[in-house]
Amino acid sequence: MMKAIILENNKLLLEEVEKPLRKSGESLVKVTMAGICNTDIELTKGYMDFSGIPGHEFVGVVEESDNKKLIGKRVVGEINAGCGKCDWCKKEMERHCPERTVLGILKHGGAFAEYLVLPDKNLFTLQEHVTDEEAVFTEPLAAALEIHEQINIGKNDSICVIGDGKLGILITLALSLTSKDVTILGRHTNKLSIAAQNGAKPFLGDNLNRRFDIVVEASGSPSGWKTAINLVKPRGIIVLKSTYSENLDFNPAPLVINEITLVGSRCGRFAPALYLLENRKINPKPLIQKTFSFDTFKDAFQLAQSKGALKIVLQFD
Repeated sequence: MMKAIILENNKLLLEEVEKPLRKSGESLVKVTMAGICNTDIELTKGYMDFSGIPGHEFVGVVEESDNKKLIGKRVVGEINAGCGKCDWCKKEMERHCPERTVLGILKHGGAFAEYLVLPDKNLFTLQEHVTDEEAVFTEPLAAALEIHEQINIGKNDSICVIGDGKLGILITLALSLTSKDVTILGRHTNKLSIAAQNGAKPFLGDNLNRRFDIVVEASGSPSGWKTAINLVKPRGIIVLKSTYSENLDFNPAPLVINEITLVGSRCGRFAPALYLLENRKINPKPLIQKTFSFDTFKDAFQLAQSKGALKIVLQFD
C-alpha cells in the first residue's frame, strides 16, 4: 500500500491505495518531489474529466526495473506513454498517439503519490549536480522549449509572452536564449524580475502599444487571447499555451483578415530541457515559493491557487 492524493468529484483526498504494479519495460519510481502545476488546478475544476491520482512534475528514485542500470538512479520522466505501434509512436511522437496515457492527466495514475510507474524509455537519469529543486522543473521547461521545435525563431524576431506565471516565465527565459527582443507582460513586479534574468523586457500590465512577430499566450486566462490578437503583427504567429477549463469564445475574423498563424503547443522533449539545466543556462529555483510536506497537501494547493503564487512543491519523505 501507499499514500496518494486522489481527485474524486473535483475534491482532493489523501488515501491509502495499492502501490502500482509495473509491467515489462516499465519501472517503479519512488517519488521524492513533485510540483503543483496550473494543469493540476484545472483538473480540480473538471478539465479532462480526470479522476484518480493527479501530478506530472516529479523527481524520484527507481526502485524496480527490468533495466538494472536504472535501479537506484534519480530520474525525471516524460509524461506521455504511447501504444508503441501507431504511426505517431513510430515517429517518436508518442505525445500524439491516439491511445496514449498521460501521467496524472489521462488514464494514468500520477505523481502525487509515494510511487508511480512509467515506461523505462520515458525516464531520464539526473546528473549529481542537478538538484531536485531544479529537476522538478524539467517537464514545464520542456513544454516551454516545445515552441522552438514548432516554429523557427530568429535572433531578431520580436516576441511577446503574455502571462507571468510559472510557465510564462520559463517560456520567456527559454526564448531569451534565442531572440534578443523578448517582452513579457504581467501583473507582478517580483515575477517579472525573475523573467528578466536572461535579458527579457518586463512590462507591467497589458496596455502595450506595440505589435510583435510572435505572441505566446500563457496567461491561463481567456482575456489573454484578446490581448494576443491585439499584439500580433499581420502575418505573425500566436502560440497558444494556456489550457482553460471553460470554453473560449472568440471571433476568428482577425485571424483571417490579418493572416495570423495559430499554433497550439503542449508537451516537449526532456533532453533539451535537461541540457539547459545541466549547463546552468536557466536557473528555475527562484520560481519556488514554498515547499510543503506530502501530508500538508491541502495547504499546498490552497497556496498554489492564490493570486500571484509561484511554484509550490510537495516534498516526500
